[in-house]
Amino acid sequence: MSVQACAEIVQKGDVDRFRSTMAAPVAAREVLFPIHAFCLEVAKAPWVTKEAMIAEMRLQFWRDVLQEKIDGKAPRAHEVAGSLAAVLDDAAAEALDAAVTARQWDIYRDPHADEAALHSYLHRSYAIPLHVAARRLGAPEEASKALNRLGFAGALARYLMAIPGLEAQGRVPLVDGRPEAVAALAKDAYDQGRWGAQQLSKLPKTARAPMIDAVMLLPVLKQAAQDPQAVIEGRLEQGALRKSLRLALASQSPSWAFF
Repeated sequence: MSVQACAEIVQKGDVDRFRSTMAAPVAAREVLFPIHAFCLEVAKAPWVTKEAMIAEMRLQFWRDVLQEKIDGKAPRAHEVAGSLAAVLDDAAAEALDAAVTARQWDIYRDPHADEAALHSYLHRSYAIPLHVAARRLGAPEEASKALNRLGFAGALARYLMAIPGLEAQGRVPLVDGRPEAVAALAKDAYDQGRWGAQQLSKLPKTARAPMIDAVMLLPVLKQAAQDPQAVIEGRLEQGALRKSLRLALASQSPSWAFF
């Protein structure tokens, strides 16, 4: 039940997010790793079983963990729950409940009802944890608009990279999968994310730390906007060298990472 255990979960489950977190100040990592580990545990819950009821129970476990934090109860003897409880306040625990319920969509095969439903899923599953981490690290309330826009960009980039896998599982991930619609969606998210990153670059380095992952993903959206077929064919990627250089720059200022 340590931050180190959370870091190991992130390193194993999401190496890009691990590297982004390691590029953050040490104090920020103490907050980020438990939140990222929580998000990973919640994200994988619908996929470790084909039984919908069991998947729902796994998600309910995390809702209970958050509620116990709100109720002032001692955290469960779980490698993530204790560290998570230590970095959250009641408002953060309440907010993260939406990130858990968002993952119910992953349990079933129903498509998103419309674009608003897709946006809500992306906001709750990615942007809300980003908000929580940023606030716990000192981001002011007036940063919310920029966080929403950057959060949407980061969420959509990750989602677009996951589309081949989702389709292989029989899911219908996009409301409109036409290449021109995908390109427009990616272009809009890229523009929103770039604006958000520019606004947030004015924050102190520690407060900016949760945003590094989303900033790193902006080139993925640019690629999807220019070559939407790459989304379906699973060709969205960043070269290792450019990714490393971009990470070094993004850890200093998000507005420097758009090349």
